Amino acid sequence: MTQLDTASGPRGRPGSSIERWEPEDEVFWVETGRRVAWPTLAITTANLTMAFAVWFVVSALVVRLEKVGFDFSTTQLFWLTAMPGLAGGTFRIIHTFLVPLYGTRRVVSLASASLLLPLVGWFFAVQSTATPYWVLLGLAFLAGLGGGNFSSFMPSTSLFFPKRLQGTALGLQAGIGNFGVSLVQFLTPWVIGFALLGSTQTTDTGGSLWLQNAVLIFIPLVAFLTLVAWLRLRSVPVHANVREQLDIFREKHTWLMTSLYVMTFGSFSGFAATFPLLIKEVYGGFDDAPDPLSYAFLGPLVGSVARVAAGPMSDRVGGGRLTQVSGVGLVASAVGVSFFVQPDSTAQFKWFVLCMLAVFLFAGIGNASTFKQMPMIFPPRQAGGVIGWTAAVAAYGPFVFSVLIAAVISASGSPMPFFLGAAAFYAVNVVVNWWFYLRRGAERPC
Repeated sequence: MTQLDTASGPRGRPGSSIERWEPEDEVFWVETGRRVAWPTLAITTANLTMAFAVWFVVSALVVRLEKVGFDFSTTQLFWLTAMPGLAGGTFRIIHTFLVPLYGTRRVVSLASASLLLPLVGWFFAVQSTATPYWVLLGLAFLAGLGGGNFSSFMPSTSLFFPKRLQGTALGLQAGIGNFGVSLVQFLTPWVIGFALLGSTQTTDTGGSLWLQNAVLIFIPLVAFLTLVAWLRLRSVPVHANVREQLDIFREKHTWLMTSLYVMTFGSFSGFAATFPLLIKEVYGGFDDAPDPLSYAFLGPLVGSVARVAAGPMSDRVGGGRLTQVSGVGLVASAVGVSFFVQPDSTAQFKWFVLCMLAVFLFAGIGNASTFKQMPMIFPPRQAGGVIGWTAAVAAYGPFVFSVLIAAVISASGSPMPFFLGAAAFYAVNVVVNWWFYLRRGAERPC
């Protein structure tokens, strides 16, 4: 059973488990709770930022692989961007149940340490064009370890804060964590341009690149933050075995919120992974083609900023209202993008980018607002499980988007049908959110 005030907790170093945790008690929160919760948020958020960077590092590397001699088709490149999403969603399902079993300190520390596996693997793999495609697929799958961490880090954070602050706390953690996507896509073009460690790759134009630097710079950061988590984090006394946690699947609102979060975070993660390749495939054939990585980082950056800003706003105006704004905005933005994916010249590129940035903006708003809704709909332990589960399903966004976009382009020569289909899905979710959570007399107003 779930326990909120017992001394028995996950095993670990002495003092790693908190004996009493009552964040809804105002006196406890002022005297004790906030002094533990906010530092915990800072440490786990820093580790989550690294997790997102690792999860999306493949999206930054794939657009440079051909330049240094790797010979892959468009479909093969999209599959490389798809694998971290496939893995991230699968790992998130596992992470959903970990914190009530093993505690925040152990889960965050070991999950962060696991990121070293894909980082070290990619460091060696990109230095030789003889690396088999199946090895790169396997390393892309391991990059999904970074995606999995979200579904234990976020439920953990929801346990540390009172409901009135959960929109702010979860918005900050997820929004800042999402910056890891922009960070890796922004730094990669710069950091691969000079020597640090490892061999030099010669480009098709006779220049030099050091692709391994894209992962090398994160190895010491991940190692350091893992150590900080192990030494400084503590675990709250909230425990449940896996069987007890499965009760969330008997609630229809689990499935409704899953659909809403797929609309928001599924779009953010899916487009963050595919945006560089979309630019390359749609506009790369022109003589003055834009560099994908000069623009791709802007999308995740806009979405991350929106998520940070929308967290506190959700605490003030309610999550349901902002989710409605998010859904309507996504419908309009997706339809807008469809007008600029069959260009005659790069003159249309700016409108394509602006519409895509609008997609990221409204997805970011909805990422925060849905996470405000869940703690209001469910009791604390269930809310943590629902947050983990919905995040797991939405994490398949990079996989689903990559595979579908590749299939649509192969079949029709353009990603337009994909964007129109996405707009239809968003419209259905707008109706769902209004009916169950926003209208007068809604079943669970939030």
